[in-house]
Amino acid sequence: MAVCLAILRCFVGLRARGYSIAAQYLDDQWRRVMRLGIVRDMKTILPATPALPVVLTLALVVLPSLASGQQSNTRQVEFETTCGRCHGSDGRGGESGPAIIAQIAARTDTALATYIRAGRPDKGMPPFALDDNRMQPLLMHLRALLPEGATTDAEHRTVTLTDGATISGTLVNEGLQDLQLRDEHAELVLLRKTSGPGYRQVTSQADWPTYNGVPGGNRYSPLTQINKQNLASLAPAWSFPLPEARMVETTPLVVNGVMYISSANEVFALDAGNGRPLWHFQRPRTEDIAGNARLGFNRGVAIAGDRVFLQTDNVHLLALDRRDGSLLWETPMADYRDNYNGTAAPLVVGNLVIAGTAGGDEGVRGFIAAYDATTGREVWRRWTIPRPGEEGAETWAGDSMLHGAGATWMTGTYDAGLDLLYWPVGNPGPDFNGDDRAGDNLYTDSVLALKPATGELVWYFQFTPHDIHDWDAQEPPVLIDTKWHGAPRKLLIQANRNGFFYVLDRRNGELLLAKQFLKRLNWAERIGEDGRPMLRELPVTESGETYVCPGFQGGTNWYSTSYNPATGLYYFQALERCNLFSKRTMRWERGRGYMGGAARQAPGEGFVKSVRAVDIETGDVTWDLPQGPAPATASAGLLSTAAGIVFFGENSGDFAAADAASGELLWRYPTNQTWKASPMTYMFDHRQYIAIAVGSTITTFALAR
Repeated sequence: MAVCLAILRCFVGLRARGYSIAAQYLDDQWRRVMRLGIVRDMKTILPATPALPVVLTLALVVLPSLASGQQSNTRQVEFETTCGRCHGSDGRGGESGPAIIAQIAARTDTALATYIRAGRPDKGMPPFALDDNRMQPLLMHLRALLPEGATTDAEHRTVTLTDGATISGTLVNEGLQDLQLRDEHAELVLLRKTSGPGYRQVTSQADWPTYNGVPGGNRYSPLTQINKQNLASLAPAWSFPLPEARMVETTPLVVNGVMYISSANEVFALDAGNGRPLWHFQRPRTEDIAGNARLGFNRGVAIAGDRVFLQTDNVHLLALDRRDGSLLWETPMADYRDNYNGTAAPLVVGNLVIAGTAGGDEGVRGFIAAYDATTGREVWRRWTIPRPGEEGAETWAGDSMLHGAGATWMTGTYDAGLDLLYWPVGNPGPDFNGDDRAGDNLYTDSVLALKPATGELVWYFQFTPHDIHDWDAQEPPVLIDTKWHGAPRKLLIQANRNGFFYVLDRRNGELLLAKQFLKRLNWAERIGEDGRPMLRELPVTESGETYVCPGFQGGTNWYSTSYNPATGLYYFQALERCNLFSKRTMRWERGRGYMGGAARQAPGEGFVKSVRAVDIETGDVTWDLPQGPAPATASAGLLSTAAGIVFFGENSGDFAAADAASGELLWRYPTNQTWKASPMTYMFDHRQYIAIAVGSTITTFALAR
């Protein structure tokens, strides 16, 4: 009975301390106990057997409930005084702040606490100096705001179409002239209001279903609605900013009227006609990652059937449902703690999703791997660097291949007729010091031709043996079928980072042409008939530096290129720049770079970036369009169309268009951004769009209406 008395006195104490929830419950229980005749007054406890269950209930159930209720109330109050007043009581947006659900989901507790304490004054969010006693309940409440699976409060809508038929579904988004639904089969339905009663359903007529538009890698489009005659009417149509994205390198994909864009560890699905968001997948970024993925960019996704495939920064491959963004499977490709990281757009071949990894400047061992699109199971893996004793190991001194790099961060290309996969391979490591890795260092700076079903190597071509200047081969390997010197030929063409333009027979890797496209190139005299460069002796300065052209960024880089069959010209961005290279000895370590030296701009020298058009039969530069003196790090690719236009991101920040035959500048739109992405095109609702990531915003252009 003493225990019972202590418990009830505890309740009285709670009431006296002002615990309102406890007080209310206490009053109710006192009345109940008194009605049972167990208690005669508030000061006397009478021993009675029937009272025991009640008291035990109070001890075992009520006290924990009261504690939980008080904690929940504390969390709620902390949220309301800190976040709720701006972002709404449910975190989905208020009078002076946007929805924050995505921001909560995208951050770990540590990152979220740091974000709250630092604030975003540039966005109108003040810093909050909360100690741990206040931060912890706030974080718990923020986590509780996240929905489990799909939201349950979505509005159901039935709309009438112009032909009188009706369509029903869950409302996804709505504007003044548009409506997006998810129908009973979970398919996204895009609708537009008409001048009369009813809606009409819209979609795309020409998709952009893979990273380069087609598996062969040639960013050439047969669309001609935008042409030289109406180009002056080209104007921005709509834009979509990626919240919190610092750097956007993605190429949008468009399939069945829906656009898919990515940044680090996130994917958005948009209405391709106006950018209206349809769904968003996001997870927190990896905090302790090494390599380029730490900068927060991702070059794009791949699509097959009802699935969207994304590579995360920590090198996991994800399959998302293309209809709602839900996660279907996840497969780790490598351990990011060994310096692997992910930035690439995967490539789909049949029922396989094929991807490589980044980390070449951090000394990984490169590989290409294929995964079952349905299950995520790894089907095969092709290493780009041999182990000791394996074929190709003789091209490395000692055990230098153990951290030989050869990363595979660029999307490959595929020939369905030959059933061959072509994948470019990155530089050896350490980048600038080859003293301990004597030999050609296979298969770095190469393109590999593989059987896509098994990963078996059919042939390879190495562009730069024993590279010590970071001239990887990650430029797009473009596949074209054309007449070459009067005979039909299946070609692979590439403007390589080492400053030479190459034409290969893609059936067997035979070298057909290699010609210098740079004006300033001093490391080699020419490429021999066997494909090996004829090297020049380069002097070393008193400070131990070597003057080399091109510089470490190369004569070109990863950004997109295009071949126009009507002109016979191949278009790409060229960079005329020389560097002073130095080297140093270093050991490989987790979490650190493995460059083995450095490169810097030669004093008193600048650079010139230009769009160049090369005749593929001769390798001659047909025309050259120099650009403005903006950062050499600008990385805009280009797109050519059957209308005889080349679209590109001009170095100083203009989005521009040139005549494909002459190089004459035809049109420009000043974005005043530093380019990090490449353009694409599609047809939606019978209107042609050109889309490109401008800074951290996807911007589309179309003819003014």
